[in-house]
Amino acid sequence: MERLLQEFIIKSQEIIKDNLTGIYLHGSAVMGCFNPEKSDLDLIVVVNEPMTDGTKRSFMDMVVELNKMAPAKGIEMSIVTKAICKPFVYPTPFELHFSVAHLGWYNDNPEDYIQKMKGEDTDIAAHFTIITKRGKCLWGLPIEEVFAEVPKADYMASIWDDIAEAEEDIVDNTMYITLNLARVLAYKKEELILSKKEGGEWALDNVPTEYHTLIKSALSEYAENSKENYDFELAKSYAEYMLNEIK
Repeated sequence: MERLLQEFIIKSQEIIKDNLTGIYLHGSAVMGCFNPEKSDLDLIVVVNEPMTDGTKRSFMDMVVELNKMAPAKGIEMSIVTKAICKPFVYPTPFELHFSVAHLGWYNDNPEDYIQKMKGEDTDIAAHFTIITKRGKCLWGLPIEEVFAEVPKADYMASIWDDIAEAEEDIVDNTMYITLNLARVLAYKKEELILSKKEGGEWALDNVPTEYHTLIKSALSEYAENSKENYDFELAKSYAEYMLNEIK
């Protein structure tokens, strides 16, 4: 991972040049629970001014190439302008985004991707919150100089989007939804900014014991890549309980 990050920093400087404000790491890599088999590499790139389409194309070619070195879930990266970071703007405009979910689109039609992959993303409120609380500046201006604190309501709206359909989603993505519900409830009750692992551990002390086997299985899958046999009726009951508590 260190070699990938160093390459990302060097090539970002070469491509974006003087327009580059900074590169910031967030997600599991800064929260002590990075798992190459389960995690992606989460980055925010801040620029002084909007980028040209030509620069975006060069940057995307670089990211797609480096993604071959990335962990299982790949690089997840957004580029934003400095102006929307402080004061914070929500929903947050972005200049460019990449994740492995969009790799096929870029490979098939890069011009279309560059034209359309911009807009607003509510997830960025959560990313900025992690950066300001626990993130790492890989290169550029210090975090406190670039980012304002995200209002609590914006952060809550951002993390709610991830779990709003939990009662349906938990059957298909049990580990992720189980742990995400836990960290959202931890924020709602105690304003804790937690990783998925920390959220699960918090839930073992704060939710009814009937759900502990589910939570322990999710933690085991997340940390050890174990194959778990989930009780989906229990999982749906847990999702209903947690959503009610969060609401």
